Amino acid sequence: MKNKAVFNWSGGKDSALALQKVLNDGEYEITSLLTSVNSETKESSMHHIPLSLLKKQAIAMGLELYIVDLTPKGDMSDYKSAMSLAVDHFKALGVKNFIFGDIYLHDVRKYREEQLLPLGITVVEPLWDMTPEQVMDEFIASGLKNIVITINNEILDESFIGKIVNRDFVKSLPAEVDICGENGEYHTFCYGGGTLFSEEIKFEIAAPSKVTYSIKTEDGNTEEYSYCFGKLSDTDE
Repeated sequence: MKNKAVFNWSGGKDSALALQKVLNDGEYEITSLLTSVNSETKESSMHHIPLSLLKKQAIAMGLELYIVDLTPKGDMSDYKSAMSLAVDHFKALGVKNFIFGDIYLHDVRKYREEQLLPLGITVVEPLWDMTPEQVMDEFIASGLKNIVITINNEILDESFIGKIVNRDFVKSLPAEVDICGENGEYHTFCYGGGTLFSEEIKFEIAAPSKVTYSIKTEDGNTEEYSYCFGKLSDTDE
C-alpha cells in the first residue's frame, strides 16, 4: 500500500518537476494538492497565480486541490493557524507526509520541519540536494512547459517576463543568478507538458507592472524591494 501524501503546490516549475517525479516513482499516493491563496485577490500567495488557473492545473493533472485561505496582510500566526487546520483535515484522511519542491535552502526546510514534525507530518523533498544545474537539466528533459511570470527587479529586468524556461532562457540569465530562481530571482507558471498534464492550460499574460515593497528589518531600518509581475488571466473567464 502506498503512503498517503499531500503535495504543496506552487504552480511553478520546481513544484511541477517534483510532483512528476513523485507520481512516476509511485511510492506515494497523492491525495491532494495544497495551495495557499490570498482571500482578497484570489491568487496564490507566492506566485500570484489566479485561483481559476490553479484549479485548471489540478484538473489537467487529475488531482484534487485544497485551498488554504489566507487573510491579506495577516501575520505568521494566521498562516500557522490555517496550516494547522489543513494538517488536521488531512491527518483525518490518513495522510502523514507533506511533499515540497525545495532544492537546497536549509532554512526553508528547517522551518517546514519545525512546523510539521510536531504535528505528526513528515516533510518529503524529492529534489533535495540536487544542484540547480541538475534540476534544470531534469526539468528541460521532462517536457514540462513553464513561463516566467514574476522577477526580482533588483536582479533581472522586465524583459524576462513572459520568457519560456528552456536552454536559451538559462543562457540569458546573469552569471550571479541561481538558474532555478531558488533565491526568489524569478517565479514561473507551469501550463502543461510532461507526463503530468493531460492538456495545456490556456491563459494570457499582461505587460509587466512594477511593485515596490517596503520591509522593516530586524535592526529597525526599512529596505525596499522591487518586483515585476506579468499578471495572468484565464481566457475562459
